Amino acid sequence: MIGFGRPPMPSLGGATEWLNSGPLGAAELGGHAVLVNFWTLTCVNWLRQEPYVRAWSRAYRDDGLIVIGVHTPEFSFEHDVDGVRRAVHEREIDYPVAVDNDHEIWNAFDNHYWPALYFVDGGGIVRGDHFGEGHYEASERVIQRLLDIDRPLVSVEGVGVEAAADWASLRTPETYLGFERGEPQPSNRLALSGDWTVNAENVALERAGGSIALTFQARDAHLVLSPGPRGPIPFSLLLDGEPPGPAHGVDVDEAGDGLLRDGRLYQLVRQPAPPRERTLKITFSEPGAAAYAFTFG
Repeated sequence: MIGFGRPPMPSLGGATEWLNSGPLGAAELGGHAVLVNFWTLTCVNWLRQEPYVRAWSRAYRDDGLIVIGVHTPEFSFEHDVDGVRRAVHEREIDYPVAVDNDHEIWNAFDNHYWPALYFVDGGGIVRGDHFGEGHYEASERVIQRLLDIDRPLVSVEGVGVEAAADWASLRTPETYLGFERGEPQPSNRLALSGDWTVNAENVALERAGGSIALTFQARDAHLVLSPGPRGPIPFSLLLDGEPPGPAHGVDVDEAGDGLLRDGRLYQLVRQPAPPRERTLKITFSEPGAAAYAFTFG
């Protein structure tokens, strides 16, 4: 929901680094409408929102809008600035990004969500906010009001991992695998096979050949993964005991083969319509893989 009547925009001075820009503060932002977008590179909700933020930046830049992404990490490996740079490049983000590794900007805004949008007027006052996906038309109308313009909304259609979720068929909730945030799952829904260590934020594979099996109902299934320091790790995916074929995600081929190169969200499955309940099994041929959370779409 978009709310109004908030205090002045907090400082961005807590950024540990800036990408696509030098540091931005009151002197650089004064007189401009500003859209602040909190994100983290593994968040599927942000990935599905990002096509809109990117489009708004490009559509309204010449009208005076400054979009600022604030990358505040959720998982420990997301503190790696090179990983943030890769995400900025892969998502074709050309607006400024503040790297918020110490959560100082997050705390200054008293923010609690990924993604989050804060709409700031030319006088530096936060005039609205929105948390999570959706409400894109209303959000763009807020931007237009801040800029005192009225014109047709931009046309946006996410593709690949940025495509909107199939909410009507989504029946499985986000599932964390570490003991800090994970919840006990029925043995017929989630199972680890092999030599795994359960850590606070992930499960880590100690010997080659370990697998994770999950029963889910959704069009898309994603898994946040990191290879740690061991380098690329091949993996294979089975769907109901068979190669995924046309139900493979963008990070897996039809035979079910994929490669864990860096820490990020991997799309394992995208089912053709109509989606139905399936069981996926991902197996890693080398040790070192760390799995953090399943998300769906």
